[in-house]
Amino acid sequence: MTSKQGVIRRALDGLYQVSGALAALCLVAILVLIVVQMVARWVGDVFPGAPQYAGYMMAAASFLAFASALNGGAHIRVSILLNSVPDRVKWLLEIWCFGIATAVIAYFVYYAYWFVYWSWKFNEVSQAQDASALWIPQSVMVTGGGVLLIAFADNLISVLRKGTHRMGSSIVDQSFGE
Repeated sequence: MTSKQGVIRRALDGLYQVSGALAALCLVAILVLIVVQMVARWVGDVFPGAPQYAGYMMAAASFLAFASALNGGAHIRVSILLNSVPDRVKWLLEIWCFGIATAVIAYFVYYAYWFVYWSWKFNEVSQAQDASALWIPQSVMVTGGGVLLIAFADNLISVLRKGTHRMGSSIVDQSFGE
């Protein structure tokens, strides 16, 4: 591996880790929102918009965690089929799967971007108590989708160049002796 490839590899792995860490912080933010809402109720006050903010954080946590989960082997895969075919067929199935996944997430990110753009352009706000600008939580969806697109493309390129993906084995795969 050349030094340029090593720099790119470290940058991509760092991107996936940062995305996963941000997802974890979103989960912590959900906990904090719930505790603050409970305290507000105990003292007889109201925290308007807390459920909406928790919902935004849940969506953000999901989308930001996708790439980290993919590379950690936590996404559902049909390993039984992949393990039962010869290596040559397995390689073609891996290419097909990562190719389709990359195309689908690229389609999603493209249209999600325009969804966010029009929300920003028309100044759409939540109809709930929080009245937040919707482009802000929607932007996190596009960001997480973009990182997942990079992760799928990274794995597709790895399969094409080296014959194997970069995903770790999941707990389920390890329990079946893979």
